[in-house]
Amino acid sequence: MPLIRIDTNRQLDAEDEKNLVQDLSALAAGALGKPESYVMIHLQPGQAMAFAGSDDPLANVEVKSIGLAASETARLSKLLCGFLKDRLQIEPRRVYIQFTPVPSAFWGWNSGTF
Repeated sequence: MPLIRIDTNRQLDAEDEKNLVQDLSALAAGALGKPESYVMIHLQPGQAMAFAGSDDPLANVEVKSIGLAASETARLSKLLCGFLKDRLQIEPRRVYIQFTPVPSAFWGWNSGTF
């Protein structure tokens, strides 16, 4: 049930995209304490984007999950920013992250909800 969506202006080839989403899926499962079988990663590279008037490398990240606690967001922000810096060379000051906790009744899956 965790969903991480990344929009970035960085261009990636198909192999780099595949590796990035697979690695982030494993990282997210561990960081959020969820089975990887429920983790979804949605990567949108090559987007026309600007931040602070510049198109230098940047990313907008959305993290949605059942049971997401406000006490965990600073740790997750540091982890995700580090991942983006290592993998996409995006400086943490060029990343926005929105964290959204979702009630289980509002997360549909497999013809039902959690």
